[in-house]
Amino acid sequence: MKSLLTMREQMTEEEKELFLSDIKRVCSEYFECDGKYSFDSVETEHGFSACIMFDAVRVKKFKKPR
Repeated sequence: MKSLLTMREQMTEEEKELFLSDIKRVCSEYFECDGKYSFDSVETEHGFSACIMFDAVRVKKFKKPR
């Protein structure tokens, strides 16, 4: 039997947009991106496989937090 956390199969479009908004903010710290992001998830045996796709123009230099 699946747990309550994995019983839900789909994210709403609003939830996807909120998720992508957060991902864009994180990715912008590490990559210079073209602004196009997409997200897809597929149910697997153990829950879900999530894929975030974006084009990175370059990898930014970043420093380890102090």
